[in-house]
Amino acid sequence: MFRQVSLDIILFLLLYGVGMTMAASACIYLLMRQGNAFAKDITPPLRLRRWTALFFFVIAMAHLWYLPVAVLDSSEDVMLCMLIGALLDCMLAIPLALIVMLCMLQDRRRPLWPVGVMVAPLVAGMIWNVATRSEALLPWLYGYFLLMAVGFTIYMVRAVRQYGRWLHDNYADLEHKEVWQSFLVLAVIMLTFVYYMVGDGGIAYEYIVQVSGLVLIGYLLWRVETLSSLTPDPSPKSEGGGGEAETLSDAAYEKIASLLQQHCVDSQLYLQHDLNISQLAQALGTNRTYLRLYFMRQETNYNAYINDLRIRHFVRLYNEAVADQRFFTVQELASQSGYRNYNTFALAFKQRMGKSVTEWKQENR
Repeated sequence: MFRQVSLDIILFLLLYGVGMTMAASACIYLLMRQGNAFAKDITPPLRLRRWTALFFFVIAMAHLWYLPVAVLDSSEDVMLCMLIGALLDCMLAIPLALIVMLCMLQDRRRPLWPVGVMVAPLVAGMIWNVATRSEALLPWLYGYFLLMAVGFTIYMVRAVRQYGRWLHDNYADLEHKEVWQSFLVLAVIMLTFVYYMVGDGGIAYEYIVQVSGLVLIGYLLWRVETLSSLTPDPSPKSEGGGGEAETLSDAAYEKIASLLQQHCVDSQLYLQHDLNISQLAQALGTNRTYLRLYFMRQETNYNAYINDLRIRHFVRLYNEAVADQRFFTVQELASQSGYRNYNTFALAFKQRMGKSVTEWKQENR
């Protein structure tokens, strides 16, 4: 029933054990550690943390339910073990991976039940395969999985674009908030599963699957811990009491313009790190709805408005320092202009000025 264990299998089992240990350690870390070991000033979303911990737990358990394959000698036993493992993957690992991706988007609390609907045909097909000890449905299930992966990817592209617009409407500082990098997580997950399904089962195939899993665990742990927790906007009804207006009257427009000049520009409130639209609305004595409508009428958004003020402030500090012949660094002036991260400043500067900081300095010596 059991075959002799070779050196290749022993080395593979060592790598296999590293993957299981890493997944289990990541799960325990996310559940038990109160602080953030990756970025101490960032508080990750608790919901995302818990779902990711559960995903890591399932990944660790997957190493256990596939472990007998390494020592089973009978081809029928190996096939049954693989079918059971694939069934558990369809029931647990695949839906949890999709849920983790959805939880990264914090513009609203998306329902998770559609994930169960998507994977239900996979689960049903794998149950039939296990019950009949047959691989007859596998080609159909492979095809369905690929279609599901393509469909979910298209949905995520649209959802991330919507999420990006929400960020620009609500936050001036986007570092530790954007999730475009998370498509790497999705790509690794999908490619690993696809390769796992169509691979030849050789030792090189097994090593590639395990190394991909290690990369996924490490990257996903870093991504979860470096993503700031954001509070989604309440519904329009909770903000204005009567739903969101579609237009802004001229009187209201002029009033908000005056309030912005007084409480944001003159007071230099825009220099505050991580200033969001809620805080600005509170300082003005208005609400987010009116501010968004004001920015829409200006054909801009909150992020662009705040960064425009900050870049103007930087230019003013730069010209004053040059005129006074004071020693300074661009990094210092960027920090004094409301930017905690120089890369964020450099990107905002190029978007606002149409050229890099270096190019602009050369023209303004």
